[in-house]
Parts: sequence; C-alpha cells; structure tokens
Amino acid sequence: MSDITISSLPVISREQLSSTLLSSSTSGSSTTTPPPHIAIIDVRDSDHIGGHIKGSTHIPSSQLDYRIPELVRTLQGKETVVFHCALSQQRGPSAALRYLREKRRVDGEGAKKQKVVVLEGGFTKWQEKFGEDERLTEAYQKDVWAFGY
Repeated sequence: MSDITISSLPVISREQLSSTLLSSSTSGSSTTTPPPHIAIIDVRDSDHIGGHIKGSTHIPSSQLDYRIPELVRTLQGKETVVFHCALSQQRGPSAALRYLREKRRVDGEGAKKQKVVVLEGGFTKWQEKFGEDERLTEAYQKDVWAFGY
C-alpha cells in the first residue's frame, strides 16, 4: 500500500507559481518560460480551451495511462513538477498521484528528491488573476471565461 494519497499531495498557490515564473524571466522581457528546474503539466481534456499557463505541457488526462512512463523519463532532471486541470480537484491531483507512484516504482527512494505539487484552484483560479497577463498566460480568450467555469 502506498503512503502517497491525493489528500497528502502538496499544493502551490497561483501567486507562488506566478512569482516563480516571473522571477525566472529576463529583466524587461515580455516572454516568460518556466525556469529549467520546473515543469507544468496541464491535464485538461476538451476543456483545454481559452488559454493555458505559458510554457506548460498539455497532456490530456485521457492520454495519461500511456504517457506517464514517458513523463517520468523526460522530467527526471526537474526539481518541481506542477500538475493542474481546470479546478485541480480530480484530474490534476489524480495525475500527480499516478506520476508519483510510477516515479517511485522506477526510481525507488530517489523519487523523493523531486517535488510534485498540484496548482491550487487549477486553471480556473489561475485565469481569474493572470488570464490577461501575457507574461504568464498564452492564448487567453476572455469570452470563454466570462461566465465562469
């Protein structure tokens, strides 16, 4: 039985994540990409419309079963991996948990060196504050979010 559960997954606030992203951008630049030590994984499915966090990787939750081993390999050197979906209540935390379990299966105790977190409130909360901030959000469509999620 695993000691990792959805309720034990740490979260990162939108403010903490935006601060990390902005602090990594070069001074005066309008382009923001995640620093090399962080990866942002967006697991929204058909609701991946209306924008996304700049530099995030979109892997629909429907593809996770076969993409998790690939993720474990490609994200090996990252210090922090952030998962999110629309609300980060189900798909995001579930994806983070599956990722962690696979990482532990492959890496054993070495898996504990990588921090895996869930974006609190998901993209819905993110876009409320940072949707129109082009340094942080790409392809934002305000009308998609006008009436809430």
